[in-house]
This record gives sequence, C-alpha cells and structure tokens, in this order.
Amino acid sequence: MFVVLGASGHTGKVVAQTLLRQKKKVRVVLHDAAKGKAWGEAGADVAIADVDDGAALEGAFSGAEGAYLLLPPNFSSNHVRLDNNRRAQTMAHAIEAAGVPHVVLLSSVGAQQSEGTGPVLALRDAEERFSRARAAVTFIRAAYFMENWGRSLSAVGAGVLPTFLTVDKAIPLVATRDIGTAAARLLSEGGSGKRVIELAGPREYTPRDVAAAVERIVGRPIDVQQVPEEAMAPALMDAGMNAEWARLFQELTHGLNADVVVWEGGHPLWRGATDLETLLPPLLGK
Repeated sequence: MFVVLGASGHTGKVVAQTLLRQKKKVRVVLHDAAKGKAWGEAGADVAIADVDDGAALEGAFSGAEGAYLLLPPNFSSNHVRLDNNRRAQTMAHAIEAAGVPHVVLLSSVGAQQSEGTGPVLALRDAEERFSRARAAVTFIRAAYFMENWGRSLSAVGAGVLPTFLTVDKAIPLVATRDIGTAAARLLSEGGSGKRVIELAGPREYTPRDVAAAVERIVGRPIDVQQVPEEAMAPALMDAGMNAEWARLFQELTHGLNADVVVWEGGHPLWRGATDLETLLPPLLGK
C-alpha cells in the first residue's frame, strides 16, 4: 500500500493516478471528504485527515510501504515557517508511529540554503526533520514550477508578459506532472537511507524564452516586461495576499535572480519530459 498526501493537488494527483495505473494499492489522504468518492471509484482507499492531525495521519499511514508527503501552502498563515515546521513535525511523528519504511518528500531547489530563499526555508526545515527519521527518505528538490507562469498570462491579451525574474537569466523549470511521475517511480522503487533527487524539465528557460513560447501559441507578438523586484510584495498584497506570504515570494524571486536559489550539486539530476510548449496551451485556453 502506498499512501499519497495532496491527491487533490497537482503533484499528488499524478502520483496516485500513476500508481493506480500500475495496479498498485493506493490510499489517498484528503482533507475534504467530498472529494473521496471519485478516488474510491478509481480504486483507491480513502482516508480523511488534516496535516495538523497527528492521530488521523498515523491511522492513514498504517500499513504503508511508502508515502508521498508535501507541505501544502496555507495562505492564511502569518507565521509560515513556524507553522510549516509544526506540520512537518506532526507528519514525521505519524510516519514513525505507523512504521512507514520509505518516504518521498517534495522539496525544492535551494533547500540546502539557510537564508534568502523565502518559502523554501520551510522545506529546508522539513528536510532536516526527516533526515533524523528512522524511515528511508528521498527528497525531491523540484525546480520552479512551470505552472507558476500562469499568474502572468492574464496580460497576454494586451501583448505583454510581465515578470519579476531577470529577463535573460535562464533558470530550471519543471512541470508538476513530471514531479508526480518521478515521485511515483521513487515510491515503486523503494529506498534506503537518505538521498536527494534534483528534478527539472527538459532544459532551462529565460522569461524571454517563455514569451517566445507564448508567441508561438497565440500567434502574435508578446513583449516580455521586467518589473522591479521591490514591486512584487506590494502587488501581491494589492491582489489580496497577506504581508508574510508576499514578503516570502519576493525573497524567493530575489533568490532566483541572485543565484541563491540554485542546485546544491552532487546529487542525481533527473529531467522531466514536459516542455513549456506542451504545458502552456491549456493555461492559455488553447
């Protein structure tokens, strides 16, 4: 039995679907019971538990040979690192109490850094906690999500692609579907000890590359426009995000621009198959 957290999200859904197609036994852990019917019909066992509920998680993890874990963002939190550390501790205790032998934890590029990475610092903390766990643990340090570009596509109708990233700086991107596929593979293979897998897409992309891909899809010129980093937090707060999350995302963006959020190196680098030209059309309604 493989247990999958976040099955109603982008990566967990792919993990569970992939394992089910391989005829593996799967238990999905959901926060919302209403979403369980479809998973039950697909052949999965369903457990209802919150990531803050250690007793419920222990029950959900019972009998598992492997588990896929992640820290789902809580955008109402004003103490993001503290709250995520508590959730990671709760998950780790539940994994240990249930005797799960192998965990695949979704982490991020830059998780080895001790500062300057915004929300990734919580994943550094989670890695440190699970590094002390009795279970074998595989950390997937995923690149910047390709889907994050969806936030900038609303301006494409005006012929513009705004970005806070440096226009001609290439960074690794990865599609969330490739994260899910990699996690399912790692669960199926099992694990021993503690290891890191760095995961990116087929190649690195600059924002100008993204604009060029959008141009090819929509069939008209797209002007990439770099917005000053310091404008990011105010813009996010104007859109309704709280000040803590806005600050963290601005710090993450600066970290990407300043080569703080980078690969550690010395670990296997896996590359997913999904490129931007494949991923962007649905985001653009094409």
